[in-house]
Amino acid sequence: MNILEAVFLGAVEGLTEFLPISSTGHLTILESLLGYSPDDSDITAFTAIIQVGAVLATLLYFRADFARLIGAWLRGLFRREYRDDLDYRQAWAVGLGAIPIGIVGLLFKEQIETTLRNLWFVGSALILWSGVMYFADRTATQARNEKDVTWKDTLIIGIVQCLALIPGVSRSGATMSAGLLRGLDRVTVTKLSFFLSVPALTAAGGLQIVDEYDAISRGVGWPATLTATAVSFIVAYIAVAWLLKFVAKHTYTVFIGYRVILGLIVLTLVATGTLSAS
Repeated sequence: MNILEAVFLGAVEGLTEFLPISSTGHLTILESLLGYSPDDSDITAFTAIIQVGAVLATLLYFRADFARLIGAWLRGLFRREYRDDLDYRQAWAVGLGAIPIGIVGLLFKEQIETTLRNLWFVGSALILWSGVMYFADRTATQARNEKDVTWKDTLIIGIVQCLALIPGVSRSGATMSAGLLRGLDRVTVTKLSFFLSVPALTAAGGLQIVDEYDAISRGVGWPATLTATAVSFIVAYIAVAWLLKFVAKHTYTVFIGYRVILGLIVLTLVATGTLSAS
């Protein structure tokens, strides 16, 4: 992969990772258009590894929140009197919510990296999950805020997040929809989506680095992979700041409409043979 392609794909990853439009779906589509096979081991690894850039952007942007939660968790872990602290309970809740996707990801790793990368799945998922997002967006009460988040909320959101292993569903789209259906407001579910992304994306990227180091070296190449990761970090940081301001005043309608249009375009291109499904 040349550096220009790496910069382009890294920018797309950074922009789409936290928007509810599926970063993996976008990368799968664009990798196919660039002539790569999305289910090749080096391309699959590349897609997962560059997400680490978005994780680092999240950690930097919310560094005060993460420091507060980790500090509260450590205090409560060793001293009982701190265990009623709201931050201590929320730290446990976020950790609990990150567990389901890790288990499901490991159990179905082969299917996720091969079968589900088919563009028929991607296009269909973009359209079908838009219906769920529309329902959640229109029926949400938004009666609860960040202080009301419980372990039950994050566990349910974490379970729904597993559906994002299907490219096209969108991890943020899944978590935001589940959060809204739990009665949480848009800003709270958006921040929660960011927090839950850290363990999920870090684990996925780390596993691919260990398992596919040689495949990356022989295929995409580490210069391109590291370049895309760096670009992903920069663009994701900007995207996080923008999205928090956007959801404070707007619904998800623009994202839902975009998903449906993109899904229809992908399915049309595949059906006409213009684009290979795998």
